[in-house]
Amino acid sequence: MTALEFNHQIINLRNTLKLYTRRFTLDQEESNDLLQDTILKALTHREKFRPNTNFKAWLYTIMKNTFINNYRRNVKAKMQLDDTKDLYYLNVTDNHTFSSPISKLEYKEMKAIISSLKDIYRIPFQLYIKGFKYQEISEELNVPLGTVKTRIFYARQMLMDRIRNN
Repeated sequence: MTALEFNHQIINLRNTLKLYTRRFTLDQEESNDLLQDTILKALTHREKFRPNTNFKAWLYTIMKNTFINNYRRNVKAKMQLDDTKDLYYLNVTDNHTFSSPISKLEYKEMKAIISSLKDIYRIPFQLYIKGFKYQEISEELNVPLGTVKTRIFYARQMLMDRIRNN
Protein backbone atom coordinates (compact mmCIF):
# COMPACT_ATOMS: atom_id res chain seq x y z
CA MET A 1 0.00 0.00 0.00
CA THR A 2 1.42 3.38 -0.98
CA ALA A 3 1.57 6.30 1.42
CA LEU A 4 -1.21 8.05 -0.50
CA GLU A 5 -3.51 5.01 -0.30
CA PHE A 6 -2.67 4.66 3.39
CA ASN A 7 -3.58 8.30 4.08
CA HIS A 8 -6.82 8.01 2.07
CA GLN A 9 -7.89 4.96 4.07
CA ILE A 10 -7.27 6.82 7.31
CA ILE A 11 -9.28 9.80 6.07
CA ASN A 12 -12.13 7.51 4.96
CA LEU A 13 -12.20 5.76 8.36
CA ARG A 14 -11.93 8.97 10.43
CA ASN A 15 -15.69 9.18 11.16
CA THR A 16 -15.85 5.48 12.02
CA LEU A 17 -12.89 5.90 14.37
CA LYS A 18 -14.57 8.93 15.93
CA LEU A 19 -17.62 6.81 16.74
CA TYR A 20 -15.36 4.09 18.15
CA THR A 21 -13.85 6.58 20.63
CA ARG A 22 -17.29 6.72 22.30
CA ARG A 23 -16.68 3.17 23.44
CA PHE A 24 -13.87 4.50 25.64
CA THR A 25 -14.99 7.97 26.63
CA LEU A 26 -18.03 10.20 26.46
CA ASP A 27 -15.98 13.36 26.98
CA GLN A 28 -15.70 15.24 23.67
CA GLU A 29 -12.16 16.53 24.37
CA GLU A 30 -10.84 13.13 25.40
CA SER A 31 -12.51 11.62 22.37
CA ASN A 32 -10.81 14.12 20.05
CA ASP A 33 -7.46 13.55 21.75
CA LEU A 34 -7.78 9.78 21.44
CA LEU A 35 -8.66 10.06 17.76
CA GLN A 36 -5.73 12.40 17.13
CA ASP A 37 -3.28 10.16 19.01
CA THR A 38 -4.52 7.11 17.09
CA ILE A 39 -4.10 8.76 13.70
CA LEU A 40 -0.68 10.12 14.65
CA LYS A 41 0.52 6.69 15.78
CA ALA A 42 -0.86 5.06 12.64
CA LEU A 43 0.95 7.56 10.44
CA THR A 44 4.14 7.29 12.47
CA HIS A 45 4.17 3.50 12.37
CA ARG A 46 2.83 3.03 8.85
CA GLU A 47 5.60 0.56 8.02
CA LYS A 48 4.32 -1.82 10.73
CA PHE A 49 1.01 -2.36 8.92
CA ARG A 50 1.01 -5.70 7.12
CA PRO A 51 -0.50 -5.64 3.63
CA ASN A 52 -3.56 -7.81 3.01
CA THR A 53 -4.72 -7.53 6.63
CA ASN A 54 -7.69 -5.69 8.10
CA PHE A 55 -6.72 -2.00 8.16
CA LYS A 56 -9.72 -0.97 10.25
CA ALA A 57 -8.95 -3.61 12.90
CA TRP A 58 -5.33 -2.42 12.97
CA LEU A 59 -6.51 1.14 13.67
CA TYR A 60 -8.97 -0.08 16.32
CA THR A 61 -6.14 -1.96 18.04
CA ILE A 62 -3.97 1.16 18.04
CA MET A 63 -6.85 3.15 19.54
CA LYS A 64 -7.59 0.56 22.23
CA ASN A 65 -3.92 0.28 23.23
CA THR A 66 -3.51 4.06 23.25
CA PHE A 67 -6.51 4.40 25.55
CA ILE A 68 -5.24 1.67 27.89
CA ASN A 69 -1.74 3.17 28.06
CA ASN A 70 -3.13 6.65 28.76
CA TYR A 71 -5.45 5.26 31.42
CA ARG A 72 -2.62 3.39 33.14
CA ARG A 73 -0.39 6.46 32.98
CA ASN A 74 -3.12 8.60 34.59
CA VAL A 75 -3.84 6.04 37.32
CA LYS A 76 -0.13 5.69 38.08
CA ALA A 77 0.26 9.46 38.31
CA LYS A 78 -2.63 9.73 40.79
CA MET A 79 -1.62 6.80 43.00
CA GLN A 80 0.52 7.34 46.06
CA LEU A 81 1.82 4.18 47.69
CA ASP A 82 2.11 3.97 51.45
CA ASP A 83 5.53 2.87 52.60
CA THR A 84 5.21 3.88 56.25
CA LYS A 85 6.02 1.27 58.87
CA ASP A 86 2.50 0.73 60.21
CA LEU A 87 0.61 1.77 57.07
CA TYR A 88 -0.85 4.90 58.66
CA TYR A 89 -1.69 6.31 55.27
CA LEU A 90 -3.57 3.90 53.10
CA ASN A 91 -2.90 3.92 49.39
CA VAL A 92 -4.96 6.90 48.33
CA THR A 93 -5.03 9.12 45.32
CA ASP A 94 -2.70 12.07 45.42
CA ASN A 95 -4.74 15.26 45.54
CA HIS A 96 -1.81 17.33 46.71
CA THR A 97 -1.71 20.93 45.62
CA PHE A 98 1.15 23.30 46.18
CA SER A 99 -0.70 25.84 48.27
CA SER A 100 1.74 26.66 51.04
CA PRO A 101 4.81 28.83 50.40
CA ILE A 102 7.10 26.06 51.65
CA SER A 103 5.60 23.57 49.21
CA LYS A 104 6.02 26.00 46.33
CA LEU A 105 9.64 26.57 47.30
CA GLU A 106 10.34 22.82 47.51
CA TYR A 107 8.70 22.29 44.13
CA LYS A 108 10.75 25.07 42.54
CA GLU A 109 13.95 23.70 44.10
CA MET A 110 13.24 20.18 42.81
CA LYS A 111 12.41 21.52 39.38
CA ALA A 112 15.66 23.50 39.36
CA ILE A 113 17.68 20.48 40.45
CA ILE A 114 16.11 18.31 37.74
CA SER A 115 16.69 21.07 35.16
CA SER A 116 20.37 21.21 36.11
CA LEU A 117 20.94 17.62 34.93
CA LYS A 118 22.60 17.06 31.59
CA ASP A 119 20.11 16.46 28.77
CA ILE A 120 21.11 12.81 28.33
CA TYR A 121 19.95 12.13 31.91
CA ARG A 122 17.23 14.76 32.32
CA ILE A 123 15.13 13.92 29.25
CA PRO A 124 14.73 10.17 29.93
CA PHE A 125 14.12 10.90 33.63
CA GLN A 126 11.40 13.46 32.87
CA LEU A 127 9.69 11.07 30.47
CA TYR A 128 9.86 8.35 33.12
CA ILE A 129 8.28 10.49 35.83
CA LYS A 130 5.55 11.48 33.38
CA GLY A 131 4.60 7.79 33.27
CA PHE A 132 6.26 6.52 30.12
CA LYS A 133 7.58 2.97 30.21
CA TYR A 134 11.25 2.23 29.59
CA GLN A 135 10.44 0.73 26.19
CA GLU A 136 8.45 3.80 25.14
CA ILE A 137 11.30 6.08 26.19
CA SER A 138 13.76 3.90 24.29
CA GLU A 139 11.68 4.17 21.12
CA GLU A 140 11.09 7.91 21.56
CA LEU A 141 14.78 8.72 22.03
CA ASN A 142 16.12 6.06 19.65
CA VAL A 143 18.48 4.59 22.22
CA PRO A 144 18.79 1.00 23.51
CA LEU A 145 16.56 -0.07 26.41
CA GLY A 146 19.55 -0.71 28.69
CA THR A 147 20.86 2.79 28.03
CA VAL A 148 17.51 4.28 29.06
CA LYS A 149 17.50 2.29 32.32
CA THR A 150 21.09 3.28 33.07
CA ARG A 151 20.46 6.98 32.40
CA ILE A 152 17.38 7.02 34.62
CA PHE A 153 19.31 5.22 37.37
CA TYR A 154 22.15 7.75 37.18
CA ALA A 155 19.68 10.64 37.11
CA ARG A 156 18.16 9.35 40.36
CA GLN A 157 21.60 9.00 41.92
CA MET A 158 22.61 12.53 40.90
CA LEU A 159 19.34 13.96 42.20
CA MET A 160 19.72 12.20 45.56
CA ASP A 161 23.31 13.44 45.86
CA ARG A 162 22.30 17.02 45.08
CA ILE A 163 19.39 16.91 47.51
CA ARG A 164 21.63 15.59 50.29
CA ASN A 165 24.18 18.33 49.62
CA ASN A 166 21.59 21.14 49.72
